Amino acid sequence: MPRGNGLLRWFTVSLAVLTMGAATAGYLYYRHLNDNIRQEELNLGDNKVAEPTPNAAGQTPLNILLIGSDARDTEENQQLGGARETFGSKPLADVQMLVHLSADRSNMSVVSMPRDTLVKIPKCTDPDDDEVYPASEGRVMTNQSLGHGGPGCTVATWQELTGIHIDHFVMVDFAGVVSMADAVGGVPVCVDANILSRDSQGHGSGLKLKKGTTSVKGEQALQWLRTRYGFEDGSDLARSKAQHMYMNSMVRTLRENATLSSPNKLRRLAEKATEALTVDPGLDTVKKLYDLSDELRKVEPERITMTTMPNRYVGARVEPTEDARKLFRLVREDIALDGKDERKAAPSPSATASGDPAADDDRIGILVQNGTRTDTLGVAGGRASTVAGLLAEEGFTRATADTASALSEERTVVRYPSAELAGDARRVAEALGIPASSVERSTDVSGVTLVVGADWRTGTAYKAPTEDDTTPESAEALNGADTDACMHVSPGFTWS
Repeated sequence: MPRGNGLLRWFTVSLAVLTMGAATAGYLYYRHLNDNIRQEELNLGDNKVAEPTPNAAGQTPLNILLIGSDARDTEENQQLGGARETFGSKPLADVQMLVHLSADRSNMSVVSMPRDTLVKIPKCTDPDDDEVYPASEGRVMTNQSLGHGGPGCTVATWQELTGIHIDHFVMVDFAGVVSMADAVGGVPVCVDANILSRDSQGHGSGLKLKKGTTSVKGEQALQWLRTRYGFEDGSDLARSKAQHMYMNSMVRTLRENATLSSPNKLRRLAEKATEALTVDPGLDTVKKLYDLSDELRKVEPERITMTTMPNRYVGARVEPTEDARKLFRLVREDIALDGKDERKAAPSPSATASGDPAADDDRIGILVQNGTRTDTLGVAGGRASTVAGLLAEEGFTRATADTASALSEERTVVRYPSAELAGDARRVAEALGIPASSVERSTDVSGVTLVVGADWRTGTAYKAPTEDDTTPESAEALNGADTDACMHVSPGFTWS
């Protein structure tokens, strides 16, 4: 499985330097690099999440999805990546990392999603042959999204789950990881004991390193990024941690490596980067990549925060937790995960209404459910009817109470199933004083649905609880300037 984690930062910085020295390359070479870049549609789903509202300076965040494809569609990829029986099979999105660049360009947050996270993949249409892939029946592993028409379906899946507007994607395969790692000249990584990632059944990446810090490149870099057997508990979560360390180290290496000023090395770096990548149309030229690199280079390593989506096991798979929803909210609201931002006022629902407009209040259908049950308290009786009555008084005459519902919801939330109802959901929340962070898209509802949570068990006026804007501990945040990070080696995978 490829681990192209640092590639966005790596190739954009390199292309930026190359472009600034364009006199040595020439226009024809620039055209050649543009021709190397492959592109696919950005979003193959029906859900188009509204762009975030600009800040006071007119700036908006940038959200870029990094995708590592396990495609085994060439002999080179086959040799690097897997069994012969997988040749030509549909690729899997085995690496998924969301890079969030803040609106003021002061900080960057990265959220990794484990490949075996259970999600609902939306309906996607392949732009090449118009094949329609129906929405998944129930939840499936998120890495299957790439096989539903291309990277645009992985983007659609992320937007469905997180409500985060994604501006771009960058995808790389096995061979790309190796060729670009060779071109960059090596990235230092650390293990706390000698490691050989290979068990008695032959499982493992084959990574073999001595205790301490080693500069890895080429196939050895790919092994590091693929290693699961031998790191910590042997899970995909440990692998994500190793990927974060590699990505941070690569960023620091690029900033410190003066040898990249060599025109020949820069050309080789740019050549490998452009050959290895598939991007959306918004990044399909060196000029566009240069502009993006200008934005990325504004962030110092100490303001970069790597995280893994908080999750819990469901059998052998994982699913997002409440902490994951909190992490997604922080990203949506452009709150720095390192905690160094001044506190920002949470946007009101109306402030986010740049997308779908709301219908007239008396035309909005609303189902109100009682979600006031907790682990220690039973359902507060009559809450669905009470709140439906409040809505009717406000002019929402099509609000109805689900008197049979007895749900458990920690906080009051307004859910909607599709983009065309987003404005209606925001309008309902605004009328009751419910914050924008509690308006979310969900395929579990068929219309605008207000769930009265345990935070509104009594009374007729909703008082939103104080938001906790600290990054959840379960996200295992790693700072980009941390040079002491070192992977723990499982005892069964050491050697002497």
